[in-house]
Amino acid sequence: MIPITEVPADESDLYAARKKIQPRSIKGRFNSLRWAMVWITQLVFYGLPWLPWNGRQAVLFDLVERKFYIFGLVLWPQDVVYLTLLLIISALGLFLVTAVAGRVWCGYACPQSVYTEIFMWIERHVEGDRSARMKLDAASMSLSKFGRRLAKHGIWAALALWTGFTFVGFFSPIQELAAEVGSFGLGPWEAFWMLFYAAFTYLFAGHMREQVCKYMCPYARFQGVMFDPDTLIVSYDANRGEPRGSKKKAKEGQPVGDCVDCDWCVQVCPTGIDIRNGLQYECIGCALCIDACDQVMDKVGRPRGLIAYSTERAQLAGKPAHEGWREVLAHVLRPRVILYTSLLLFIVSGFAWALLTRTPVKMNVMRDRASLAREVEGGKIENVYQLRVMNTSESPRRFVLDVEGLPGATLPGLREIEVEAAGSRDVALRVQVDADSLAPGSHTVYFNLQAVDAPDVRVHEKSSFLQPR
Repeated sequence: MIPITEVPADESDLYAARKKIQPRSIKGRFNSLRWAMVWITQLVFYGLPWLPWNGRQAVLFDLVERKFYIFGLVLWPQDVVYLTLLLIISALGLFLVTAVAGRVWCGYACPQSVYTEIFMWIERHVEGDRSARMKLDAASMSLSKFGRRLAKHGIWAALALWTGFTFVGFFSPIQELAAEVGSFGLGPWEAFWMLFYAAFTYLFAGHMREQVCKYMCPYARFQGVMFDPDTLIVSYDANRGEPRGSKKKAKEGQPVGDCVDCDWCVQVCPTGIDIRNGLQYECIGCALCIDACDQVMDKVGRPRGLIAYSTERAQLAGKPAHEGWREVLAHVLRPRVILYTSLLLFIVSGFAWALLTRTPVKMNVMRDRASLAREVEGGKIENVYQLRVMNTSESPRRFVLDVEGLPGATLPGLREIEVEAAGSRDVALRVQVDADSLAPGSHTVYFNLQAVDAPDVRVHEKSSFLQPR
């Protein structure tokens, strides 16, 4: 029998146990900027579904009716190209911002960062500052601790439920949704997605926090591919800061850098890293360590900028961290940035042109397969078609139908149709041609649809007409 060697515990662990992070609150220009983004993003998210527009919700992605309402724009499934362009624009915009300024999206606008900041703000106001929260964690359960924890989790749950309700309100009319919630008449799908989104908000922002950024978010993993030596990153000036320590406590003749080793930069970091160890993938670029370090430098009477935005090129050149802005400005027009900017401008221009020149009516033509071709009275050959007319404008419209491409073709019966605002209508249409005017086989026919009140609103669809042998 082969003896089994016992492996030490530190070598057999598959992953490191999580050490709870209790970030310290800090004031400063970057923290103010983060909170400005919190207010902007949440005013848009929570307020947009309640904004009225032409008697309906301004922004509504109605999956049941298969229509997307975005202010005065109505998009149908046939308009999926606009969604594709929007996703491409978002991706290129993210690449451009990352190439220039690193992970500022993660630090200032990512929903995970935004909601984590909101949940931590609630936690600070219920349980106290960093030291008070750490004492509360270490204390045994008591009535006071239970009450604070209950209040915190209750507020978290309420905010998460409201967030889930608002999220569903983008896909189901929010006023009707509110009435259904108030009368306990919520449908199964609405209830599922509301609770699903609320649960993930509560879990991610309240409990997992930095774990999502460090282990779940793919952006943290491939961000390095988009960095180059001129990308703006949060950096510690080791030449100026080392060796660390207090000048008052240092021995005579012992060199001491500007870093007093207070650990404030570590305490304020939402992911718990030490920026003095260099750039790490866990860094989300929030720059709170810059605010903390600048305050410490002000207290000890030393110049700011020990931790600042800089670039790898500036660091290799031995330049102070706070001169990184000059490096970025000097190298902003580099191939990668020019490529991203050019592609972005090209696609945005095409997207805007496509929206501005978009015809507010669509028509699909389908042959009636139950009756390909038949002979009718008067020696005529008749083909039957199914037309679906979609009015994408915000007002009802009357349209005139016409056909061309076939000599002597007529449209007996319906010639004008009316379609409601942002609605559609199916029409059965007959096309008749003299039997002697066409050779046997398939012939091209064109259907024209024109708005009565707007001559420029016109669509032209191609189909085929069958002449039997």
